[in-house]
Amino acid sequence: MNKNDLIKAVAMAADTTQLEAGRLIDSFAAAVRQGIRREESVVLSGFGTFSVSRRAARNGRNPRTGQAVAIAARKVVTFKAGVRLAGAVK
Repeated sequence: MNKNDLIKAVAMAADTTQLEAGRLIDSFAAAVRQGIRREESVVLSGFGTFSVSRRAARNGRNPRTGQAVAIAARKVVTFKAGVRLAGAVK
């Protein structure tokens, strides 16, 4: 499912226009981004949790040359599926 498919599904479920559904989805994504920027967890009960994790600096290898490469520490966005979402996949 891509964004357009999601917009159509939300519009049908909410009995609204695709334009309005698109705005709602964009607003949702913006709110999640804001929370992540502030390094807050965004928790949607039954769906899942978006959060920020820190990855430590480490050494890796260039697969072409085999040379060691330093990989800097960084922050990454993680998502942990909620019970109902995880239960939908069987």
